[in-house]
Amino acid sequence: MKKVLIANRGEIALRVQRSCRELGIKTVGAYAAVDKDLLHLRYTDEIFCVSKDDYLCSRELVSAAKISGCDAIHPGYGFLAENQEFCKMTEDEGLIFIGPSSSQILEMGNKIRARATFRKLGLNPVPGSKVEVSDDDVALELAKDIGFPVVVKAALGGGGKGIRIVDNESQLIGALNIARTEAEAYFGDESIYLEKFLDNARHIEVQIFGDGLGNAIHFGTRECSIQRRQQKLIEEAPAPGLTNEETDTICGLAVSAVSALRYRNAGTLEFLYQDGEFYFVEMNTRIQVEHPVSELISGRDFVNLQLSIAANNKLPFNQDSIKLEGSAIECRINAEDEDYNPSPGTVSNVIFPGGLGVRVDSHLYSGYIVPHQFDSLIAKLIAWGFTRSEKINKMDRMLEEFTIEGIKTNKDRLWEVIRNKRFLSGVVNTQFLDQLVE
Repeated sequence: MKKVLIANRGEIALRVQRSCRELGIKTVGAYAAVDKDLLHLRYTDEIFCVSKDDYLCSRELVSAAKISGCDAIHPGYGFLAENQEFCKMTEDEGLIFIGPSSSQILEMGNKIRARATFRKLGLNPVPGSKVEVSDDDVALELAKDIGFPVVVKAALGGGGKGIRIVDNESQLIGALNIARTEAEAYFGDESIYLEKFLDNARHIEVQIFGDGLGNAIHFGTRECSIQRRQQKLIEEAPAPGLTNEETDTICGLAVSAVSALRYRNAGTLEFLYQDGEFYFVEMNTRIQVEHPVSELISGRDFVNLQLSIAANNKLPFNQDSIKLEGSAIECRINAEDEDYNPSPGTVSNVIFPGGLGVRVDSHLYSGYIVPHQFDSLIAKLIAWGFTRSEKINKMDRMLEEFTIEGIKTNKDRLWEVIRNKRFLSGVVNTQFLDQLVE
């Protein structure tokens, strides 16, 4: 692999550019005109404008890769990272898609189909419908059978879109209509299904890699329960409070499943954990926003590993070679006000924290204009320590040092969370932040 087109923006684009640079791989920065001042474009070997304000322009991205002589495309996360048609278009043009195959994206992208697949492979999905729910009367009967509250979910997509929690019968029809409308608008498919709402569940992830040859490894667990509107804000690795037996069991099941699928590249299996049981939710077929916490406890570069596997190499190490040490935490800095409304504008000043065990992934700089067209994530503060308390203390200091002027951020809300007694105890669930705000 000699040249990679980066089909994304912001911190993940900079992250990919840096890994490619260290490996001697040339890069092309594909960008929207509104994003002409992105930081990574200063360091890529070439830049290529593909649209006015859009990163969903599949054909233009593939054309840019071909014209600039790239042999691969890295989709990052979000946008087209889990788009089967984009992956297939890339493959058909003789380019390498740095991720799984188009058939694997198709299989995992539909959550209804993925639930059925992983059920056969020994994982226990959240109780719910086994097929698409297209009839409202059928949905009502199914909801009664599952038991309220239930969750109405889009079969495709993610990011908290197309999801509604329903407490009783009277709310169901409205929730179905809203979820279908959002699913069609965001994912081009109105298919939905129902799941039981687990009201005291933790969101636990398992980071895996496969080489497409039947070999797979894991990098332990992540705790992702601190969420607002089904979008994560704080992540930890490893997930606190799980026994060694619980960790070994769920990680072993995850590896066994993706090995059987001959899965290729980075992936994450998401679970809800309640009353000592793990329930499979979905598989994300891309690198995750929160991957740095798993990198810090493992000492492995996941983007480098993505590039190696995409070049048809076997996994360079086995499970026994992976030693997970210490504890890491990530706080997502979003450009938004206290009510979670976007806060675009010019960054007049920014100061990032530093020190041992500190990592900042961000594309911000003084004078940068945060646009309104894209996700509000502008920085990730990541801390590592030998113990959970050490990393949290370090993150407390990092949030104090982090300074940004010109726009509003969620820094104070994050600070409130990591100082909360319940959070410090490690006893949280996916409703924690909503309860804290109330």
